Amino acid sequence: MQAKETLFADLVQGRAQQFQVPLYQRTYSWTEKQLKQLWTDILEQAELLERGEKASTHFLGSVVLAPSPQNDATFPRWLVVDGQQRLTTLSLALAVIRDHVRATEPGQAERIDEQYLINKWQSGSDHFRLLPTQADRPHFAAHVRGTHSDQSTGGTVTTAYRFFQRKLVEAADATTPQDAFRIEQAITSRLTLVAVTAERGDNVHRIFQSLNNTGLKLSQADLLRNYLFMKLHTRGEQVYETYWLPLQDSLSNEELEQLMWLQLVLDGDDRVRRQDLYAVQQQRFEDDGAGEAEIEAYIRELHRRAGLFRRLLHPEEEPDASVRAHLRRLDAWQAQVTYPALMLLLDRRERGELDSADTARAMSYIESFLVRRMMCRVPTNNLNRIFQAMPGQLPLDVPVADGLHQLLSADNRFWPDDEELREKIQKAPFYQFGRWHQRKMVLQRLEESYEHPEPVDFATARLTIEHVMPQSPGDEWLRILEEDAADGERAEDLHSRLQHTLGNLTLTAVNSKLSNHPFERKQDLLRGSHLEMNRRIAGTERWGVAEIRARADELADRAVSLWPAPLRGVGRAERSRDWALAHEVLAALPHGTWTSYGDLAAFLGSGAQAVGNHMAGTPGVVNAYRVLTSEGKVSDGFRWTSEDEGGDVRARLIADGVRFTVHGAADPAQRLSADDLALLVAEEDDRADGEDATQLTPDGGQGGETRADRFFRQLAADDSPETVEAVRALFARWEGLGGWIGYGAGQVTTSAFLMLGEAGAPGRGIWPLALYPGGGRGGTAEVVFQYLAARDPFTDRGLRLELLKRLNELEGVEIPEGKLELRPNFRLALLETDHNRELLGETLAWFRERWEKRDTA
Repeated sequence: MQAKETLFADLVQGRAQQFQVPLYQRTYSWTEKQLKQLWTDILEQAELLERGEKASTHFLGSVVLAPSPQNDATFPRWLVVDGQQRLTTLSLALAVIRDHVRATEPGQAERIDEQYLINKWQSGSDHFRLLPTQADRPHFAAHVRGTHSDQSTGGTVTTAYRFFQRKLVEAADATTPQDAFRIEQAITSRLTLVAVTAERGDNVHRIFQSLNNTGLKLSQADLLRNYLFMKLHTRGEQVYETYWLPLQDSLSNEELEQLMWLQLVLDGDDRVRRQDLYAVQQQRFEDDGAGEAEIEAYIRELHRRAGLFRRLLHPEEEPDASVRAHLRRLDAWQAQVTYPALMLLLDRRERGELDSADTARAMSYIESFLVRRMMCRVPTNNLNRIFQAMPGQLPLDVPVADGLHQLLSADNRFWPDDEELREKIQKAPFYQFGRWHQRKMVLQRLEESYEHPEPVDFATARLTIEHVMPQSPGDEWLRILEEDAADGERAEDLHSRLQHTLGNLTLTAVNSKLSNHPFERKQDLLRGSHLEMNRRIAGTERWGVAEIRARADELADRAVSLWPAPLRGVGRAERSRDWALAHEVLAALPHGTWTSYGDLAAFLGSGAQAVGNHMAGTPGVVNAYRVLTSEGKVSDGFRWTSEDEGGDVRARLIADGVRFTVHGAADPAQRLSADDLALLVAEEDDRADGEDATQLTPDGGQGGETRADRFFRQLAADDSPETVEAVRALFARWEGLGGWIGYGAGQVTTSAFLMLGEAGAPGRGIWPLALYPGGGRGGTAEVVFQYLAARDPFTDRGLRLELLKRLNELEGVEIPEGKLELRPNFRLALLETDHNRELLGETLAWFRERWEKRDTA
């Protein structure tokens, strides 16, 4: 047996050879969790390459190889005993890069093919450098050959391919400037593997067991603590009692590890990762020849900074009121990414380099940087790098607060200026970007800016975000929009563009009463509000397009005043970020779906004409042909923009699983709305309604009305008694299967979740359906495919597809396969029939059985 460290390129390229995954191996099974981690590591290495740093590769793991029985001298074949997941994933990533550059760099695409993916002169199965297990082979081969037309049946292999396809589109955004070839270089020459090569007769399975039998790992903090006190031969007891024990008592192990990492960052190491903390700090001590005095000084400094770090975790411990207010807001924003900058400011203040007023001013720049970027839909994927680099980049020749302002204002930081902020407040769907608690905090700050003499205590007020013009408008609302519509403009399109903009949103504690009522009824309720912004809304005569836009202008004035601007004008070139977001969401369109120019425009906060012009003039936009008119027809102005594309658009759509009606229009059931598009690129826990499923309880109401009572009261307000009784019967059936009903704390409309797992602890459980009263349009059952895709055993796409097929057996339910990554819904009224209730009960029993067998599958 031989073991050596190698690079992916050195392992697979060179003469013709093949790596075979044996039949007895499990199929390819990496989920988005593993793919995301690998992508993060790849981008980190690509950034190092961009900076010209040649050290620090990333260790990916081991590969155990054994000679194949089919081996011969002219064509070596190896059995992959361990490491098939890594090899398959990297091969798929390279296939995506090849396909990404094929149109513009066909020679480079051919090079990638021949170096890493194929044996050019071999035929049949020998053509492939990697030959996965039989179940995965057809799908893998289709992606390597570039013949993958039907993506609906590709399972986890196709899921991984499409993941890298989306991420490569994102990486082309101006905020993450890695190009495809640098990412290729990171994969092939910066990811190291230990290749264990067995000889005939070696027990390769024992080797595999030895490599993976790691046991319970110590944390980075544990390892570093053990090292430190191993070096303190004579003063260990005193240092432990004086500094370490108080430090350990004041912070959890996780927090202590974070502080140790921050200490390295504050000392100027802007590249260290938390998982490398122990190795990096140990190497520093070894290089410096640190003795007991230096080790004690390190622990003493760690102890001092722990007091500062606690103020980030517990802002109430900060003595200065202004600084405390900023820390509270940043804590509410969940802005842990800013900790390096915040620690820097508190540390410099303690050293006397700035006072509390300047500390608060500097923190206002950090808050503004985060808030303006969120409101202007700037991706968050480079925030870690920005704030981690800050201690080492802060200018030395200007005061600290001014230096931080200057640093954040650099052109590559993308801090939106006043002009862009105003434009996005007017047009962008604020309700669909950022986390729900961030959106709520923005509205709270805007309310505070009115300086009401009796301000609301936001810490105790149960406020939620309300759409003044509702998300499901009734006839009276549509009549108002028809009055405001320009020639040829539909009321529904106006509603789609305006409903989620900031001008149409407010905070209230009476959302359930406001519901979908006409504006006159909402006025009466808002007049009694303690919030100044609601009184101003109530003071208008009507609520249409002009009123929403006028309020957006008013809020924009306040936002510009509240959150300071960068030192330089961003310029119109920054609008290109909108198109990067468009490219990202189009690349994520699931198989069997399409969207319209109006839907895409509403998602972006743009206009349908601007979207059409961009699509017509921009080559290489993935899935551009799947953007149709609102009637489901190909636009008269659509033209292929690349000579490598072309052909009949309808034929391409059919190949992508889009169905057509007898009238020649794309199936409206497969159309993705602006809300659906937002889900495609949303973070997993970013629910627009702010419902936090981890806070569900089996009941737990307040003031005499339980959450269950509130749910059924709201359900009965819009649905028939037969529907209400059908839902009660469904809940009883679910509880008979061993599940429980979790009721949300929402006030807009409440919610009920069909839960499995420990009651009151849904973080360790799972749910297939979430039920919502209709707010005037009838209650719905939401099928949470997007949530299930990240939870065992439903990370298996085949199981989610089986769930979809079972639900589609209900009369009146027709969920297209393209919505298998989203959260489609059906009307609760469908459960009034005995047949549908019985079918749904059988489906839920199947779901429970699959979940209970997850560890044995």
